[in-house]
Amino acid sequence: MFEYLNGLISAVTPSYIVVDVSGVGYKVQVANPYRYEENSETKVYVEQIVRDNEQSLYGFYDLNEKNIFLHLISVSGIGPKSALAILAGQDLQGLIHAIENDDVKFLTKFPKIGKKTAQQIILDLSGKFTAEGQMTLGEAPVVFSSGNQELEDGLAALDSLGYSAKEISKVKSQLEKTNLKSADEYLRAGLKLLSK
Repeated sequence: MFEYLNGLISAVTPSYIVVDVSGVGYKVQVANPYRYEENSETKVYVEQIVRDNEQSLYGFYDLNEKNIFLHLISVSGIGPKSALAILAGQDLQGLIHAIENDDVKFLTKFPKIGKKTAQQIILDLSGKFTAEGQMTLGEAPVVFSSGNQELEDGLAALDSLGYSAKEISKVKSQLEKTNLKSADEYLRAGLKLLSK
């Protein structure tokens, strides 16, 4: 429902922050509240999670952190609090390396992550990172820079359709040789190349 909150950090506690947006205080649970400075204007990316008996807002420093959180909670056995605990270490490169290299030991150092859950994380998330360490999720920032905005938008659309970073990289070089006029044309051309 919410993408982000733009407002004043009115309180920082050990487990959450309060973001004041036009006089309304939003309690936002975050991985590391002390990354935020009290009484400063900040944009906080958020995800609302509704359960039977509660509604909670989870906050993130940037969009990539949010996307990693969304992937983590999609893994069986990982709830929002466990996902925040994993993000709290702020060693996202270490996390990516552990997932891509089957490093169960690294993952089991997080609270409530046993061997079985660590193996499930690796199974579910392996191969879902681009070379730059971004999650390949529809809303993730597209990391295929080309200097051509229409091409980049077309590649972003392929990303949001679920094509992997590897697949998109393959067609990117071919699309760069074309002289198409719009993101729509690049998207269509990319889909044709991917369907071959």
